[in-house]
Amino acid sequence: MKHDDDIAPVIRPPSYRWLQLIMGIICMAMIANLQYGWTLFVNPIADKYGWSKAAIQVAFTIFILTETWLVPVEGWAVDKWGPRPVVLFGGLLCALGWIMNSYADSLTMLYIAAAISGIGAGAVYGTCVGSALKWFPDRRGLAAGLTAAGFGAGSAATIIPISMMIAKSGYESTFLTFGIGQGAIVMLLALLMVRPPAHVPSKIQKQTKVQQGRAEFGPSQIIRKPVFWVMYTMFVLVAAGGLMATAQMGPIAKDFKIDGVTFNIMGMVLPALTFALAIDRVLNGLTRPFFGWVSDQIGREKTMFIAFALESVGILALYYWGRDPIMFVILTGLVFFAWGEIYSLFPATCADTFGTKNAAGNAGLLYTAKGTASIFVPLSSVITAATGSWEAVFFVGCGLNAVAAFMAWWVLRPMRKRFMDTAVTPVEVADEKGLAAAARLAN
Repeated sequence: MKHDDDIAPVIRPPSYRWLQLIMGIICMAMIANLQYGWTLFVNPIADKYGWSKAAIQVAFTIFILTETWLVPVEGWAVDKWGPRPVVLFGGLLCALGWIMNSYADSLTMLYIAAAISGIGAGAVYGTCVGSALKWFPDRRGLAAGLTAAGFGAGSAATIIPISMMIAKSGYESTFLTFGIGQGAIVMLLALLMVRPPAHVPSKIQKQTKVQQGRAEFGPSQIIRKPVFWVMYTMFVLVAAGGLMATAQMGPIAKDFKIDGVTFNIMGMVLPALTFALAIDRVLNGLTRPFFGWVSDQIGREKTMFIAFALESVGILALYYWGRDPIMFVILTGLVFFAWGEIYSLFPATCADTFGTKNAAGNAGLLYTAKGTASIFVPLSSVITAATGSWEAVFFVGCGLNAVAAFMAWWVLRPMRKRFMDTAVTPVEVADEKGLAAAARLAN
């Protein structure tokens, strides 16, 4: 199925791709509350129906699983039909999920709504990241980083209005209003989203400072390439190592006796943990475009080595010096800053390695590493319970990132270079075999 630019190429100004990027960032901001705003609704739901918070949080787990594991399918759809229908579909499901939440009077309905929202969010997320990779082959790290940062920025802009509306009008009205509003914005922007004409990526690609492969591979082909599984393993290592530390900041602060300490910030008195988490959110967003831009300048593996090594050192330093309130704030900020870049570095590296044509589907397949990593996060609580302290968790997190840093430079870098130097598009291989067979028959 051909899209508009395939049928009748349209001459667009160079700035047009930045418009496509901005629309993708806005769409990401509109779906951010499905994940980051959920925590505001848990207590009101529990108060109304008397359900346990653990039972309500199952909905959040369902959302994360459907949002993560279905991205490869949604990315494949983007590569086949373009971004418009997939984002339209995703925006509709995101709206429908929150509308159902506003009427959910049973846990079953809440879980179904979470699954619908997760599918919709995954469709929008996978499309916007994939679109950025295709429009910006010369600045993939920066473009993917800005897009991924939008996923966190959206919650920062709307978290206060949502809190105020819940207090004033109830959580049901808030779900309904924001669900319709956010979904409508995504669907309207979807109508303006297109993929780049076939000649654009190859023309812009010549301006890149990093090596990129000439061959094109699809998701069903890259899973047979060892270099893909090296990237996947590294993604899991860094994501799991970071999550083991970042997901436990509350309990860690309590054990470090930080939770009762307060800071006076320009007349506002904030608990140390709240202050740290506020800074961490900002740094976790900034790191994505920052390290993405750095990787566009000095290369993907070198940037990975620097970031992962910094994360390894940061986690270890947090254990040794994090009991001081000021150092706790600084070092948690460092840990978040050196962790969030995985959402820009790995999609960019994947597109560089396996080509632009199927960039959305391929990046979506690699993105499932986030879901794989989340499976290991509960182990941090198990390790702490078994050892009686956080020491082992910090050392495991430090070690996982150190291994990933080593792999980036001494395993992925030479392996990826050999692959890109010699890789040939599978269709071309098939054509060459066909020509060879025809030559043998002719002789």
